[in-house]
Amino acid sequence: MPGKPYELSYEQLRNPYDPEEFNFNTTDDLEPFEDIIGQDRAVKAIEFGLKIKVRGYNIYLSGLTGTGKTSFAETYIKKIAENEPVPDDWCYLYNFDKPTHPIAISFPAGKGKEFKKDMEEFVSIIKNEIPKAFNSDDYEKGKADIVKEFQEKRDKLLERLNKNAENQGFKVNTTNAGIYFLPIIDGKALTEEEYANLDEKDKAAIREKSQKLQLETLEIIRTIKEIEKEAEEKINEWEHKIALFAVGMHINDLSEKYREHDKVLEYLEKVKKDILDNLGDFMDDGSEEEQSQILLLSSTARDESGPEDKYKVNLLIDNSNTQGAPVIVDFNPTYYNLIGKVEYETEHGSMVTDYTMIKPGLLHQANGGYLILQVDDVLRNIHSWEALKRALRTKKITIENMQEHLGLVAFSTLRPEPIPLDIKVLLVGSTELYHLLLQYDEDFKKLFKIKADFDEEMDRNNDNAMKYARFICSFCQREGALPFDRTAVARVIDYGSRLVDHQNKLTTRFNDIVEILAESSAWAQIEGSGHVSAEHVKKAIAEKEYRSNKYDEKLLEYLEEGTIMVDTSGCVVGQINGLSVLDLGDYSFGKPSRITATTYIGKSGIVNIEREIEMSGTSHSKGVLILSGYIGQKYAQEMPLALTASLCFEQLYSGVDGDSASSTELYAILSSLSELPIKQGIAVTGSVNQKGEIQPIGGVNQKIEGFFELCKRRGLTGDQGVIIPHQNVKNLMLKDEVVEAVKEGNFHIYPIKTIDEGIEILTGVEAGTKDENGKYPEGTVNYLVYEKLKKFAKYVVEFGKN
Repeated sequence: MPGKPYELSYEQLRNPYDPEEFNFNTTDDLEPFEDIIGQDRAVKAIEFGLKIKVRGYNIYLSGLTGTGKTSFAETYIKKIAENEPVPDDWCYLYNFDKPTHPIAISFPAGKGKEFKKDMEEFVSIIKNEIPKAFNSDDYEKGKADIVKEFQEKRDKLLERLNKNAENQGFKVNTTNAGIYFLPIIDGKALTEEEYANLDEKDKAAIREKSQKLQLETLEIIRTIKEIEKEAEEKINEWEHKIALFAVGMHINDLSEKYREHDKVLEYLEKVKKDILDNLGDFMDDGSEEEQSQILLLSSTARDESGPEDKYKVNLLIDNSNTQGAPVIVDFNPTYYNLIGKVEYETEHGSMVTDYTMIKPGLLHQANGGYLILQVDDVLRNIHSWEALKRALRTKKITIENMQEHLGLVAFSTLRPEPIPLDIKVLLVGSTELYHLLLQYDEDFKKLFKIKADFDEEMDRNNDNAMKYARFICSFCQREGALPFDRTAVARVIDYGSRLVDHQNKLTTRFNDIVEILAESSAWAQIEGSGHVSAEHVKKAIAEKEYRSNKYDEKLLEYLEEGTIMVDTSGCVVGQINGLSVLDLGDYSFGKPSRITATTYIGKSGIVNIEREIEMSGTSHSKGVLILSGYIGQKYAQEMPLALTASLCFEQLYSGVDGDSASSTELYAILSSLSELPIKQGIAVTGSVNQKGEIQPIGGVNQKIEGFFELCKRRGLTGDQGVIIPHQNVKNLMLKDEVVEAVKEGNFHIYPIKTIDEGIEILTGVEAGTKDENGKYPEGTVNYLVYEKLKKFAKYVVEFGKN
């Protein structure tokens, strides 16, 4: 008989943090801790990524959800950005040379708003000053002088024409249709009838004189037209002079104010030229009453547009109130939200737009600073991902209509001048997505050269424990929660270790911690307490679990009533209890399963029923194949292996994966071959290698607690327990009730290193070690297995001979 197996004491089943390690009564006595905890590697990567200004050194923050990547990045970068220069304002202006291509102009922060106000005042002034100037006496007098001069010159020419005509024997008749000459005979102008009655000789003489006179008349008319054109030009020059007097001073003032902005000076010159070229648009076209009636009748006039609309300033980005560099965090980076857009309005059934309807995107808002995006959000909008990469490659923000970009739009649109881009982009996402992008997107590696990898756990020591306490202090102040006493903080630390299944580690997924903090405070308030104690934290954890464990409870009911068959007492050959973990996303729990094995003569080796019906995952199938290697190397060195072993997870109707049950399956096979019964009160977890060494597994706490709960409901006998890999001892953070049951001797946890150790605990029979002759001692497990396999081989040989 083997000796008493080694089992864990109750002190080894968890590592409770001692509240006496703290030197405070409640978290109100502490200073809040706003920095991130336990992410030194990620912080260093971010620090370096922010300092390097070379193109392509954008940052990817990778890690599990809830490790504080986004909140830390935002808080940390804002502290840096406070001391960085405020980026420029950006405006879009009308392009007089190419109206469909608005001009982009930058100003120092605050100057864009000022320029917009200056232009609004300028437009207001010219709307009043130009009509006023042209309604003045000086303008009318100047214009009248030019007209008078023209009329005098024209009258002199017409008088000369009359004298010439009279000398030639004609009378000049001027009408709206032109100039006519009537022949004069005996001092009387002939009528058409009288002219018709003349003989041909007189008619010919009159025609000859008329032709000569018409040539002279054409010359005079040409001269009159030249004088008229000259008068018009003089009037235009006079009007320009009057307009310049009204406008020029204001243009000059603006030019002087913005003399250091060449692009603005060029724009102002074009504004002046446009005003002078379109003075008629600024004149009064009638009384105010008539104008108001026209506006009332016009239902399609958009915002009462006028000629001055071209001088409006579209202040795209206004940094007048910005402190430091901008830090933008967004969770909806659609294509247009990212790069901006040109909006449209319906007018007369058509889509119309202008440069004032250009709207900024996230890249504009964060330009000169930092943009933090969730990679999931960006990738859900494939056009956003391409637009982001294009902007980072070209270092320009180009506003494009997506339909036009795809060749799907027929109407014309604006093409705003691209704006230079100077930005640091931080993408927040999972490690899996990082590697996928690295593998399948060639641009990703070039554009996101810095990886800041956030860990999901950190060392559990007094320094980090105090940071936990100060983090709780920050939470309480920020959310108005009740303060936590030292026992409550210690319990939260225990919970942090439980979340990572490690006695010497703490979780860095503070989202999960915050949930317990909020709920603990709520339970303390419900009970009327002035602070949160360990009992409130314990209750919060239990209640949170209760809200999610309906499926676990149902499964336990089926197990307890025998619908799902799992024995927790007695001994059975070839039957064992394996342990697995079911993860529902928000809740995971352990589930015991009956595993059976049958063995008989054959050449098939170990048959995994789940694999045969395609319900086995690759890891589980690998674990089963390892069993063949173990049996072969241990028992079939001197004889052929003539074995078929059938393994089955009983009452399993879904897939199975993972190799944590491989040792369990091996025990069932060994029991079947040795015909030694296995204690059903002991469940097993752990994988095995071909050398028979037990390997660690995950979810050890849930597995133990799942089997314990079933045993507790049926009644603890004192013989029940769980076999685990010895490497998983450090992962134990078991519930209080399990620890108490072990303390009282009602439940047992056995850490083992080899299959031989496990089979001795399960059967109560010594495993057996080969002696100097290579033989196993009689009556041991290995002896019985070896003899059975030798018998199988012998039967095969004899069967072949017969």
